[in-house]
This record gives sequence, structure tokens and C-alpha cells, in this order.
Amino acid sequence: MTFKAAIRAALNLGDIFIGSLADMKDAPLTRPGNFGGNHPMWIAGHLAVVEGRLQKILHGTPNPVEHWKPLFDWASVPSDDPSKYPPFDEVLGTLRSLRAKTIAYLDSLDESGLDRPPAMRPPPGLGGFETIGGAILTIALHQCFHGGEAAVARRASGKSPKFVPSAELRAF
Repeated sequence: MTFKAAIRAALNLGDIFIGSLADMKDAPLTRPGNFGGNHPMWIAGHLAVVEGRLQKILHGTPNPVEHWKPLFDWASVPSDDPSKYPPFDEVLGTLRSLRAKTIAYLDSLDESGLDRPPAMRPPPGLGGFETIGGAILTIALHQCFHGGEAAVARRASGKSPKFVPSAELRAF
């Protein structure tokens, strides 16, 4: 397996989690439990802000959702007030659009392009962004992390799990 194929596999797994967020439109502020935690709206917005930051890192361009940082970035606190947020479909659509740009950029590179430094690097203290390949992989893995939160919020809303293994898989 090539590094590019491994990055693509991580991105694809992250996209499965985006799919599990999509049908949370009717319950976007569901908390994963009575202990707090991030709800699907915050998760989708946070992933969009981070994916926008990835565009900044890769291309040196402004983050297209910079204006959402107070709602969804590091140290923001999820609110239970729906009026504080843009429409859920807009947030999810923006996330998908930004992810499509990441995939198109990845597709334009060969293996050696993954080893080049990105156009911008975050300040010290955030590892994984030394190369283009490392930056994309780090963001893909970050999305998978928040996908776990989304799965718990999904169950808290009363929805069934997105992935239910077949009898054949359970017996494997």
C-alpha cells in the first residue's frame, strides 16, 4: 500500500462518519450523555473549520470558514441554543465541499508530492504538519476521532448505529 492509498483510506473512514452526521439533522444538538460532550452541530462545524484550516495550510489561502471559529474552533463551548448556529445543512454542506477540495488536491499529487512541505505550517505545538501528506493524514485521523463522539450522540438521540455488522461478519 502506498502512503497516498493509506491517506485515502483514512479520509474514506472519516467520510463514513460525516455520513452518520447527515441524518442527525432532526437532532443536531443532542449531547452524547448527561455529562456534556460535543453535539453533532458542533462536531460538523468543528470539522468544517479544521478542514478550512487544512486548505490554509496546504495552499496558503485564508480559511474560508474563519468566521465560524468562535462557534466551532478550539476552546469554543458547544451551545444548546440553536439560534447561535448556522443551519445544519449549510454546515454539513460546507464540510463536504471543503473535503472535496482536499481529495481533489490529494488526487493531483504523486507520492513524492506528499513529502513536500505545505504552503503554511501551524505555530509550534501542533505536530503532524511537516509535510503535505502528514497534514492531510492528521486531519483525516482527527475527523475519525470526532466520528466516535458523533456515534455516541447518535445513539443518545435514539437512532440505531450507522454500521450494523451482518451475521456473517459477527461470526468471523
